[in-house]
Parts: sequence; C-alpha cells; structure tokens
Amino acid sequence: MNLIGICIIVLLSIVIYLQYKSRREDRSSLRYITSKLNTIISDNSSEKLLLVTGDPNLKDMVIEINRLLESNRKVIVDYTRTEISMKMMLANISHDLRTPLTVVLGYIETVLHQPHLSAEERDRLLAEVQDKAKELLELIQKFFDLAKLESGDKNIPLTRVNMNEVCRKSMLLFYNQIQSEDMEAVIEIPDARIFAYGNEEALERIFNNLLSNAIRYGAEGKIVGLTLRQDAHFIFVDVWDQGKGITERHKDLIFERMYTLEDSRNKMYQGSGLGLTITKRLVEKMRGNISLRSKPYEKTTFTVQLQQIHS
Repeated sequence: MNLIGICIIVLLSIVIYLQYKSRREDRSSLRYITSKLNTIISDNSSEKLLLVTGDPNLKDMVIEINRLLESNRKVIVDYTRTEISMKMMLANISHDLRTPLTVVLGYIETVLHQPHLSAEERDRLLAEVQDKAKELLELIQKFFDLAKLESGDKNIPLTRVNMNEVCRKSMLLFYNQIQSEDMEAVIEIPDARIFAYGNEEALERIFNNLLSNAIRYGAEGKIVGLTLRQDAHFIFVDVWDQGKGITERHKDLIFERMYTLEDSRNKMYQGSGLGLTITKRLVEKMRGNISLRSKPYEKTTFTVQLQQIHS
C-alpha cells in the first residue's frame, strides 16, 4: 500500500472518529436537556438550561427552550397573582355587600316591628335605607363595569377630545364640594386648546374618580389641584393633593382589583377598591398610561397620559 493510500485511510479514520465523537456529545447533550426539563417541570422551578456546546443548532435550540421556560414562568406568576387577587376580591365583595345589607335589614326590621315610631323617625330610617340601597347598586354597577372592561365587552370609541373643556367640567362638578370641605382648588388649564385621542365619557369618569379620591384622602392637606399640560407628542393631566398620601409599600398595588389602603375600612376612608382599577382600565382602553407619585403630606399626584392630536 502506497503512502497516499495510508494517508486516505488515516483521514477517513479521523473523520469517522470525529463524527462518532460529535454524535456522542449530541446524545449526551440531548439526554441532559431531557433530564433537566423533566426536573424543571416537576419541581416548578425557575431554572434555565445551561449547556456548553459547539453545535450552533443545539445552541439555538437551548436559547429557544429557555425563552419558552421564561414565558411559561411568567404565565405561572401572573396566574398566581390573579388567583390571589380574585380571592381578595371575593373576600372584599362579601364584606362590602354584607355591611350595607345588614344596615338595610336592621332599619327595615325597626320600621316593621316598632309601629309607634314618629313620622319623622320613620322618614329618617327610610332615607337611610334608600341611601344604603343606592350604595349597593353603585357597588354592583362597578363590579359589572370592571368585568366588561376586562373581558373586552365594553366598547370605548376614540375620537378627538377637547381636554380643556373636559378638565374644566370635571373641576366645576367638584368645586362646591371642595369649598364645603374648606379646601383650596388650584386649577391650571392653559388658554390654548389642547386635543387628545380619547373618549369624553371615559375621561369624565376617570377625572371624577381621581378628584373624588383627592378630596376624600387629601382633605388634611386642605388643597386639591388639576393641571393640564403637554409636550410634543402627549398631553398630561395631573390630579394632586397634599394629604396623607400613599406610601411606597402601597404604590405598586393601588391599581389592583379590590385593593384598599389599611385604613380604608374606617368610616373616613371607606371604598370598594374598584375605582382606581376601573380608572386604569379606562386609561389603557384609550391607549394611555396612568402613574402615581406620592410624598405623604407634601404632594400626591396621579398623572394621566394620552396621545396628543395637534389642531
């Protein structure tokens, strides 16, 4: 056998060996991937696949598998958060419905079983029943509104909205209440008209809820304000007060369903915990954003950001 034949045999042997080694490494890598995936799924862990390989196809596969694992992990976290939120929501619904119902039944029982009540006392009790019934109806309506928003059943058509008029109308609605609470109203609305891409009815509900909260929770600061401003692309509406504010611990949770501040079950701070959730969903339906900045007893500001339409 000549030298050339020997060289060919050696080269073929090397190629065969390298192919064998590569297949062996591939089989080992695949066994690792299979075993690791089984462990991750069984333990519901947040681990990722860590594989050192020179095979570009295996590298791509590991990257895609890790992306899938990350996506699956986010789904699990979101589901867990939603489940906890729903449990809290059901507990709070039970509390918020039971309390006015108990009061209504108590007043009705008093009217029915005390025939010697004066006409004035009977009228007072019936007025209380009416108020509590309205409170119940409003709460139930909020549940339906939130359900429609989150299911996508509520249609919110978007048009060109004059934000100056919407802001003025909202502040005018609360002006008498602000004065009766011995608070100062600070209104900063420019003379030049500013237009946004939104829905007037939804915007009125958003600002009414934010102003109502500012008056209720910011009464100690004795001032409530609304500022309309803009930049090159967006408009911003700030609703602010100088009251007790919202601590860092509550900031990320304040828009969650049925989430209420620690003292919200006190008479001064009663609330269903649905108002800000509905507000956030409405803003998102208008392709906007709502944010919160708060320094207790200095300034608490809710800012609504919407797309600007240049006139």
